[in-house]
Amino acid sequence: MVSLGQLPIWASKPCIMGIDEAGRGPVLGPMVYGCLYCARSYQKILSTLQFADSKTLKEQKREELFEELKTNKSIGWAVDVIDPRDLSAKMLKKNKVNLNEISHNSAIGLVRKTLDLGVLLTEVYVDTVGDPEKYRVKLSEIFPAIKFVVAKKADSLYPVVSGASIVAKVTRDRALRDWVLDETAENMQRNFGSGYPGDPETKAWLDHHKHAVFGFPTLVRFSWGTCNAYSKDSVEVVWESDASEEDESNGRASKRQMKLTNIGFTGVKRKSEDIESSGKGRCKFFQARKLELLSQF
Repeated sequence: MVSLGQLPIWASKPCIMGIDEAGRGPVLGPMVYGCLYCARSYQKILSTLQFADSKTLKEQKREELFEELKTNKSIGWAVDVIDPRDLSAKMLKKNKVNLNEISHNSAIGLVRKTLDLGVLLTEVYVDTVGDPEKYRVKLSEIFPAIKFVVAKKADSLYPVVSGASIVAKVTRDRALRDWVLDETAENMQRNFGSGYPGDPETKAWLDHHKHAVFGFPTLVRFSWGTCNAYSKDSVEVVWESDASEEDESNGRASKRQMKLTNIGFTGVKRKSEDIESSGKGRCKFFQARKLELLSQF
């Protein structure tokens, strides 16, 4: 979460907040949740600041509005940037966390951290994820002192959500523009388009940067169904563990195998002492993607 400046005096008076996201659908880059808050008495002025659903504005206009709100001492804002590796890791772990839950948790985190700053939030407007009423009830149970309004297309209905939409969109655009590719292959290039699955430039980039063994660069949300079409040529990899164990059925020592199939990772955990004694440790590829070896599913 990123917020600017010290807590202003107006934040101790009843305040409203808007919450929206950017980058929920793309197969590339982070998902960003943004919020904007101000005193409830500032609503009329807020409606004159030309905030609108960020998708309806050109990039230059979004950038201008974002710079203006950053210098406006009557407005506070914050973002939660969710790394593509975190998205995929949560969605593919044994106890899966779906995208709706990830989104809800991000919004809840923004409310909680803003309250922790000392801001007196009394009303929060949220662009819905899933059923609006169920989402509203969920938020109200967590924060009973706050009135929540959850609606479809809230970014086009409420200026405070429109402002949050601009915060989220500009933050994501800048994150993609400044993204540093961790991988060191010589043929890596940054012409990946918008990052949306239907973008021809994005599809061409995915096809060019797939790897038969290691999958995709860390910019890619490899849990997205979009990636399945590019993994059909992936190879099955079988590794032999250095450790031996007693075969329960016949008492003989046998080497275990760890298999990776279709970019899905299975196998057994090696004991820490085995790893340390081998001197090999874990490959940076797996560490960067927060991949774990599981002994059972």
